[in-house]
Amino acid sequence: MSGSIIRVQEERLDSTLILALAGEFDAASVGEVAVKLRRLVENQTKKLVVDLGDVTYLDSAGINLLFAVGGELSARQQQLHLVVAPGSPIERTLELVGVHRAFPVHANRDEALAAA
Repeated sequence: MSGSIIRVQEERLDSTLILALAGEFDAASVGEVAVKLRRLVENQTKKLVVDLGDVTYLDSAGINLLFAVGGELSARQQQLHLVVAPGSPIERTLELVGVHRAFPVHANRDEALAAA
């Protein structure tokens, strides 16, 4: 497979950066997302919100990247917040691997932005 099937949109609101992903977040697309996430982690943003609401497929490569970036943010006293559609297959997958214990997970973007 030569191209990834993911769309990545960046948005800044004050000291919060939002990265909205849409499509398949997997081994084929993780490299593209990793470059963008790592660039965002390097700046002085206090909070990074990764919106997975429009992600249709998530595999271990995507999950591993979320944990890695979350750890890098934590080491810098920054926070990773995830937006995951309630009841979605993505939410069930993330619950199985314990993401909810590692990072705040929100049902929508407004909740994530309101979280301290």
